[in-house]
This record gives sequence, structure tokens and C-alpha cells, in this order.
Amino acid sequence: MQDKRYLMIPGPTPVPPTVMAAMTQPLIGHRSEDFAKLYEEIVKKLKKVLQTENDVFILTSSGTGALETAIANTVNPGDKVLSLSTGNFGDRFAKIASAYGAQVDRVGFEWGCDVDLQVVKEKLAANPDIKVVLATQNETSTGVINDIAGIGALVAKAPALLLVDGISGVGAIEHKTDMWGVDILCTASQKALMMPPGLAIITVSEKAWRAVDENQSPCFYFSLPEARKAYNKWNTAYTPAVSLFMGLNASLDMMLAEGMENVFARHATLAKAARAAIRALGLNLLALEHCASNAVTAV
Repeated sequence: MQDKRYLMIPGPTPVPPTVMAAMTQPLIGHRSEDFAKLYEEIVKKLKKVLQTENDVFILTSSGTGALETAIANTVNPGDKVLSLSTGNFGDRFAKIASAYGAQVDRVGFEWGCDVDLQVVKEKLAANPDIKVVLATQNETSTGVINDIAGIGALVAKAPALLLVDGISGVGAIEHKTDMWGVDILCTASQKALMMPPGLAIITVSEKAWRAVDENQSPCFYFSLPEARKAYNKWNTAYTPAVSLFMGLNASLDMMLAEGMENVFARHATLAKAARAAIRALGLNLLALEHCASNAVTAV
């Protein structure tokens, strides 16, 4: 009997047959020339999707591994961190910073509301020694999208780095990494990139690299300097999930063939229809309309 189940959850999302087929290809050696060519090809495609010229690393881990990588390589014990949280995953980002000994100023906004830029402006003005600002592009737990462009414009006026959790939004909602001044963007394979869990993706700006090079926190598997050494040879510091790389290459081909503007417009149309249907059922939406996500809807 055919299995009729279909994932209708924030993630993992359904994996297209083309991507599944790509992951069944014979394995190649992860230190081979074939893998180096594959990695280089994927990074070129990711730069288009993420709208960045910064270094892009693919880690074999969950999305939380990307968040920990961002923190572990930029935050020393005692550093001041401003956490802008609009839900559970914003809180998780702050918890990681706390685990690395940071002094975390967690600013929580009411669930269903987005980050208030005036609060961010006041916090940065009152605390010029803030080293890192944590923000979430798309908060899965509340269905809220935050104004990363607005936050980035404020952080750009300060010495602080902007670290963004884009795990559930990137690929479904436009993210102009470089234009918006995002120093480290974190995302993962199992959401809008149409893949199984297992790959984390992280971008690193020149400003972020300066902090990484001065960082004193101990780090091994998630070390960006080690990743950079291998990256120069189109390789990874440690064993990658080769079959997932093959699948990611295929999923990126699908997205770029459709055109990213079309991908974003399709998500916007479907999200608008979903919200209208939910209201018609007499149910309440959690997120306010102006900050309602096009990637996930909270009811």
C-alpha cells in the first residue's frame, strides 16, 4: 500500500523527487577532485540565493550547529551580547551565547510581534561596548518575520557584529545578506532548501573574520579558522555528508531555474492564501499582519 503521508510542518519539509534522486548517486571521496568541484559549484549557487560575496561554509550538522559556530567563533567569556528575541528560537540563540560565558542582554518582544527598531537603537546607544547582536530572520515558533534590513542599518553604525538566524526563512523569504550588513548568517538544509536535516550553512563577513581571528573561546569541530583552511582547497575540515551535498546541489538548481524572485513571490502568494483560509475558519493568527511570515504560519 502506498504511503500517503505528506509533511505539513515547519520542517523538515518535503523533499522533491529530483533531490531524492540526486542523493542516491554513488558516493565520491570527500577528499577527491570530484568533491572539490561539487563544493565549489554549490557555494557559487548559495551566494546567489543568499545574495552575498562573503565566504560561505557548509557544515555537517543541524542548524543549531550553525548558531553555535557563529557564537563560538566570535564571543569570548564576558563579552556583551544583545539578544533580540521574538520567540523560542530567538531564546535558543541567546542560550548558546550564555553557554559561552557572554553577558547576554535578552530583549524579548511579545510573541506575535516583531523586533521594535527603536528599542534596538536605544540599546546600542546606551551600550557602545556590545560586541554581538543576535537576531532571527523568521521565528518559527511565532510565524513572525523581523526587519533584518532595519536592524542591520542600526548595527552598522556600531562596532558590534550582526549574527542572524535564517534557518526557517532563507530560501523562502528574500535575504540580502551583504546589502543589509549581516556579518554572519546561519541557515540549514531542512526548511526552504528542500532537503533532509543534516547540513548547516554559514556566511562570514570581513568584519566578522576580524573578530574570529581575535577570538579566545575554545572550539574544535565548529572552528571557522579550520574551515577556512580547508575552504581554500574547496574542502571541509572534517568529513562532510557527501550525499546531502549532492542533494543540495540539485535543490539549488531547482530554485535558481525557477528564479529567486519567483520563489519568493510563490511563497508570498501561498502564505496569503493560507492566512485567509485560517481566518475563514474562524481561527486566530498569532503574528500581526505587518510581520506575518511567508515561510510558516502560526495559528
